[in-house]
Formats: sequence, structure tokens, C-alpha cells
Amino acid sequence: MTDVLLELFERYDGGRHDFKGLAHLALVLDDEPLLVLDRPTGTGYLLRMDGLGDTFQLHTLLAEVLIGGGHLPGTRPDPEVVALARTALPDDRRVVATGAFNLVAPDGSWLWNEGTPSDIPVVDGVRTLVLDPPPYERSWSAGRLLQEVPGDLRLERVLPPAEAAQRLARTVPAQPAEQAFR
Repeated sequence: MTDVLLELFERYDGGRHDFKGLAHLALVLDDEPLLVLDRPTGTGYLLRMDGLGDTFQLHTLLAEVLIGGGHLPGTRPDPEVVALARTALPDDRRVVATGAFNLVAPDGSWLWNEGTPSDIPVVDGVRTLVLDPPPYERSWSAGRLLQEVPGDLRLERVLPPAEAAQRLARTVPAQPAEQAFR
């Protein structure tokens, strides 16, 4: 059904129609498992996504759950940034979120914050994301693309070290930045 809607949005999108919001809404993943592998630490996590409409939002909540939860090193996001990624509505101020990771597909290709969590490839039945150190500093306006849709990301379990190592061994190192920008 989602594929049909997206095809119709693309076919009829133009000067008379604004389907961007509907197209993003059709791509929202609800109650979707997400396997996250952190290459620098060799650790792995099974999480569950609800209502995530954009990868900026996912990036923020990954940092909150994994860094804020004490699983990965780094700087925890500001609580206001996290609230805007979950349920809070923005006011007139510009609140800035800062990137903590480089989001990479298991094949080494970069996953851009401008995309959606539906861009994350499914491997062995679960969307699988690899975290690498950020190659440069990134920041963006905190919040959600779809303000009406609350979002959440929950940690379900930490993978045992052997399972994380096995899954990481099947991934490819990230493409160099100069290749990713092509």
C-alpha cells in the first residue's frame, strides 16, 4: 500500500499539489525493530522505532538512548533537543542539535540525515545501521519533520559481544567522505 501511495504522490506532485508531508507520513516506521552496530566499540543494540519521520530525529534519539544511557561515549543531547525529537512542539527559538555519529549502511554507504529511517536497509529481516565516528561536525534545527507525530526510540537489548562481533564482521567500512558526496 505504501508503495502505491508513494507512486501516486510522485506522479501527481507538481505546482498544484504538495504531497511532501503525506509522502513522509507514508514512510514513517512504527513499531519497527532497528539493529545498531557501533563500529568503534564493537557493540550492538536492538532498538525499536515508533513514529520516526526523518533521520535527523533518529540521529538525536540514538544519541539520547545510547550515549545518554551510558552505552557509548560522547556528549548526551540537550534535554530540550530530545523533547523536540519526541513530542514537544517548537516555539520561536532555533534550538540546535549536534550530530554524534556518522550513520552508515552495512554496505559502507552513508545514510544522510536528510533521509528517512525507511532508507536503512533490511538485513536478515531487520533494519541494520552502523555507527561510525563523525567525519566532521554536523548540526541542525532540532525537532521533527512531522510535528503531529510523536516519535520514540527504545532500547530492547544489548547484544552479547560475540553476536555484535559476528554482525559487525559482515559489514563493510564506510566509504571515504569524498566518495560519499558524489
